[in-house]
Order: sequence, then structure tokens, then C-alpha cells
Amino acid sequence: MTAFDLPWLVADIGGTNARFGLVTSPGAPPSSVAVLAGADYATLPEAVAAYLAEHAGGVRPGAACLAVAGPIDGDHYRLTNSPWAGSVRDLGVPYAVLLNDFEALAVSLPHLTGGDLVSLGGPEPGHGVKAVLGPGTGLGVGGLVPGDCGWTPIPGEGGHVTVPVVERREREVVRALQSQGLPYVVAEHVLSGPGLVRLHRALAQVNGVAAPELGASDIVARLDDPLCAETIEVFCGLLGSFAGNVALTLGARGGVYLGGGVLPRIVERVCAGDFRARFTANPDMADYLAAIGTVLIVAPQPALTGAAAWLAQRARARLVG
Repeated sequence: MTAFDLPWLVADIGGTNARFGLVTSPGAPPSSVAVLAGADYATLPEAVAAYLAEHAGGVRPGAACLAVAGPIDGDHYRLTNSPWAGSVRDLGVPYAVLLNDFEALAVSLPHLTGGDLVSLGGPEPGHGVKAVLGPGTGLGVGGLVPGDCGWTPIPGEGGHVTVPVVERREREVVRALQSQGLPYVVAEHVLSGPGLVRLHRALAQVNGVAAPELGASDIVARLDDPLCAETIEVFCGLLGSFAGNVALTLGARGGVYLGGGVLPRIVERVCAGDFRARFTANPDMADYLAAIGTVLIVAPQPALTGAAAWLAQRARARLVG
């Protein structure tokens, strides 16, 4: 017996892709997973209808949890890097709830197993407060706090803080980006898929070299090219400083988890680069940061796992209540 009729719809709605799945029983992993290109649909309800009709056999879900890449105000959403906006009530599902995408990713953390994670240095994450962040179309940040009744996710918009420059080369990159039309450079401007493109272009200007206009996928695929390799090197260093700042802000002694669509494609470079050294480089809190484990999420659809876990938790609370 459950508080909501099955199946449940779960979704991870990003600026580029919309990922969907069905939960057929509480605690079961999402099934019938499909990834739809957001640009193919004018609205989120259209994308949901297409998924249910074309990939889910036309079922009518009894509940839904949608993780969206953008701010949430009650039942209303507005994606940061997509024109989609509206109310979750427009889906016509009896019970529907919204989570920030990194809020859902945070909820997934206790449900990820060893094969879902790759160590980036430090001890194995423990039970305390956890932080999760990651570059994709944007730069997401969230947290997870333990309590007597389970875990509580903390959404945020930490990707829009000032870019954490430390080295001279990074300061030159920021000046180059400002000269190219970004008067105020935030972390997301460089620590994201589009940020890789900006970094590549800015480093070309700093180095005084001509470079082809490459997309993020081209940059990560051409690491034998010196400028592409330097782009990833700078990216990893900035990411380490940013992750350290997040860890200090949240007091994330339970670990820092990295997700998003970019990092799983450059796992070896992140492990071999300056990420961990920059993570612990704070002159006043180096020992504190060294005691925090950092891991990369390589599970294929972790936000769907988080959305499913959130619905199961809500269903249990309703039954108990």
C-alpha cells in the first residue's frame, strides 16, 4: 500500500536535456528511462506528454517529482538556461512536486553505491553534512543535512558566486572575458559546458594565439591539442577552489560530491590535475579540508534516483501521518 497511485513519474530537467523515468514500486530504481532534447519541445508539459506517450506506454502516473535546473517558487519553476517556465500543476498529475536539480542530486547521495562513485582524494565520505556540485549546462550546488528523521536537502544557486581565481593566469583569463563582454564573471561562466568554450577562447587571447571556435565536446575530445589541454587544466584548478569554498560554506565534513554532465568525460584529467591540491589549498583551513573526501558521481541518472527517493519518503510520511 502506498500514499500515491503507481507508477510514479520522475524527471531531471536540465537546460539542454530532459530525462524521464517511471517508478513502479517504492524503492525500485527508475525504469523506462529516456532522454529528450529540450529544444524539441516548446514547454515542459509537451515534453512530459511525449515521454509518456512514446516511452512509457501511455501510462497515467499517480505522482511525479521533477528536478529542474533553476529556481523554484512553490509549484512554479523557471529554468535558468532554458525558456521553460510554468507550474507543475499544468502536468495534470494528482500529486506533483518540484525539486531543484541539485536538491534531487543531494537526495540521491545516500543511495549511491561504490560503483557509482570515483574517489578524487581524501577519506571516504562519512555521515555528516554533504555537499554536491557540478558543471553541466550551468553550475549547480546543493547540500544534504542529516537529522533525526532522515536527510534534508538544501537547494542553492551557488554557481553564480564570483569566480574563484587564485593564479595569475586565471586573473588574465577573467580580464580577457571582461574584454569579451562579461563585465562581472561568475563561477558558472567558466565552470560549465559553455564555460569550457569561454575558457578556451579567453586562453587563446591570453596566449596571443589563433584558435578555432570549438564546442565543449570538441575541447574534451582534443586533449592532444595544447590549448585544449590547458583549458582543462585551468578548469580543474578553478573547480578545486570552488569546491573547497562550497565545503567550507556548508561545513561538508560528510564529503563533497561532484556531478553534472562534464566531469564524467574527463575523469582521468580531474584525478591527475590540480583539483584536489586546490581544494585543500586554503592557508587557514587546509587541515579541515584535507579531512573531507571528494568523489565524482559516475552513476548514469542520479537525479532520477533522488527524485524517486524523495517520492518514496513523501509517501511514507503520508501513510504515517
